[in-house]
Amino acid sequence: MNNYLEEIIKASLAQFELEEIPEIHLEAPKVESHGDASTNIAMMLAKPLRNNPRAIAQQIVDGLKYNESKISSVEIAGPGFINFRFAEDYLYDELASIIDQGDGFGKTDSQKGKKIQIEFVSANPTGPLTVGHGRNAVLGDTVARLMEWTGAEVDREYYFNNAGRQMRVLGQSVQARYLEELEKESEFPEGGYEGEYIRDIAKELIDEQGEDLVDAEWTPFKEKAEAAIFKDIRDTLDRMKIHMDNHFNEQSLYDSGDIDSVIKRLDELGLIKKEDGATWFKTTEFGKEKDTVLIKSTGEPTYRLPDIAYHANKLDRGYDLCIDIFGADHIATYPDVLSGISALGYDTSKVDVIVYQFVTIVKDGQPFKMSTRKANFITLDELMDEVGSDVTRFFFLMRSPNTHLEFDIAQAKEAGEKNPVFYLQYAHARIFSILRKAEEQYSFDSDVQLSLLKEDAETSLIKTLFKFPGAIQSAADAREPHRVINYLNDVASAFTTFYHDCRIIGVDENLTQARIALAKTTAQVLKNGLTILGITAPERM
Repeated sequence: MNNYLEEIIKASLAQFELEEIPEIHLEAPKVESHGDASTNIAMMLAKPLRNNPRAIAQQIVDGLKYNESKISSVEIAGPGFINFRFAEDYLYDELASIIDQGDGFGKTDSQKGKKIQIEFVSANPTGPLTVGHGRNAVLGDTVARLMEWTGAEVDREYYFNNAGRQMRVLGQSVQARYLEELEKESEFPEGGYEGEYIRDIAKELIDEQGEDLVDAEWTPFKEKAEAAIFKDIRDTLDRMKIHMDNHFNEQSLYDSGDIDSVIKRLDELGLIKKEDGATWFKTTEFGKEKDTVLIKSTGEPTYRLPDIAYHANKLDRGYDLCIDIFGADHIATYPDVLSGISALGYDTSKVDVIVYQFVTIVKDGQPFKMSTRKANFITLDELMDEVGSDVTRFFFLMRSPNTHLEFDIAQAKEAGEKNPVFYLQYAHARIFSILRKAEEQYSFDSDVQLSLLKEDAETSLIKTLFKFPGAIQSAADAREPHRVINYLNDVASAFTTFYHDCRIIGVDENLTQARIALAKTTAQVLKNGLTILGITAPERM
């Protein structure tokens, strides 16, 4: 409908012979009695047309040519808002269309033909995924689902580093526990990983190889730990309904020469300097106050160098858009990466960075500080054991990514209406309970008289259901999955009002048929929305 309204408004604006037509904004009026859609275009044209907004609004309305089977009336309100009311026939036609689309309702083609890569999770294989990784994982996967629902081809990619000091320390940690278990002399490395999972890996090695590795260096211990931890990570992601299409190893950028190529190309552009034994990227050329170290005086690269090479690699693979899911600790680093790829000639508009705020875990009423090395963390598996994968995903999604999230484990464990995911799942299950009762008394016809749905609660629910594709598009465009949750809450609330005001069973059979169709459609929309969130839509609770 918004597309149709834009078309007829633009056609009417032709009378003004404007050099440029401003973007036409359409939204539902804050007061439902004011209509179904409203635009402020007349107020936006007041300055260029040098006229009163209400007078401009009247001219626009006078020039509108619209189908009365779609729009019943057009009114001018306040300082110059133009309000549209949808025709009843349009409501019934659209409801029938939703019923026909079923599982596909809400999908659009706005991103059709686009190839999008989303890089998320990207935890190095030094330990199990913790609650601290959860927001990244669920946010990335749900943004991917939103992009798929808007027609894009999406690749989910996991970027990791299995080299360097942290992996050496991991191997040495397993080696020390291996020797301890065999009652051999050992020394635990400084800053080593202390979790029980390290001891479990050591025990697996003993089962597999006995004492054969007593005199070995740390490398085989690192290889065993990496394989075991990655398996654990994959299992955890599977449990959260997250599947990665690609795993990209940072080391491959060194092996392929991409890292050296970045330094060489930046140097040729005059953007590299050597100072204090380090290699610097002249980020002051891009408006930064200080230049940025790419290679330390020790010869060790900073994160920025492989990240520049990695983003160049991604764009070389032909993606139309690359989305990065980063925690707030990256907020100072990713602009340097964008400067780097811009200098190399890449289009930075093809890189979109979502920075999310960190999660505070509240356990027993107190904030819980976590450390992988010290092993005082809560794993995602432990959290899902407590509250389930549905609640886990929902809690990570229910706030805007740029808002700090407090994950209260006690609240997440609550069953009942205090738990926000329960409210939506119960609404879906409740509808199926009604349908089962109705099926005991009625045999349903395919020819349903939807025009019988005339009560305010019925039309309000129908109009709420219409907004689903727009809610999905809005959430996808903003990369904010919580907007889907907000919309589904509106659906559940509108259905509650409808069910309270309109009896389904025990009225005229034709009316029952129509109301059952509306209830089924509501359940379908709830299911489609929960599917995007990666959450189940139960038929019984």
